[in-house]
Amino acid sequence: MSTKKKADLKVIILGDYNVGKTSLICRYIDGTFRPKDPTVGAAFFLKQWGPHNVAVWDTAGDERYSGLSHFYCRGAGAAILAFDLNSSQTFESLWARFGSILEAANEDCLKVVVGTKMDLLDQSNRDITPEEGKKLARELNEHLDFKKMPHEPYFETSSLTNQNVDEVFQFIFQYCLPLSAEQKKKYGKGSVIDLIENSDEHKSTRRCC
Repeated sequence: MSTKKKADLKVIILGDYNVGKTSLICRYIDGTFRPKDPTVGAAFFLKQWGPHNVAVWDTAGDERYSGLSHFYCRGAGAAILAFDLNSSQTFESLWARFGSILEAANEDCLKVVVGTKMDLLDQSNRDITPEEGKKLARELNEHLDFKKMPHEPYFETSSLTNQNVDEVFQFIFQYCLPLSAEQKKKYGKGSVIDLIENSDEHKSTRRCC
């Protein structure tokens, strides 16, 4: 079964309840936008990136699952910290709630700050500016060499319109598992191995990568 394939990279997605984490993943997987029920515990999918297997874990934003989120962070080589561009509270939570959770990730974990729901954003009256988002991303990644990055680890996205969704994942995969020009030509954009599967507290030990 595909779920037995060893992952070369583990990516964890963190963020408050209802910021659009699952919608971001689903848009990337099948290119469509559809409302999703809240994630319970965690969900994951496997993605083929060139010759590599990537496991992407979607975590529940509800505070009662914080302990599980810490568990799922173990061994993560990259993390997406998602917040709603229309809610300053969800941005502030990235430090307040998820900073300590990320301590369980790899020491050199790449942390990408991602603003969601850009299609709903009033640009004339926005609470969080791109400069603030980039500042947080730089602080979270002070251990990394920014000169090796083609883009700052900050993106503003819309799962509804598909704005910058592919760019987020391709940035992470290319940074953590760089492909040569020959590999890009051979494998293209990669293919989905396994669709998202729900995982609850009882399944977590069996599904951990």
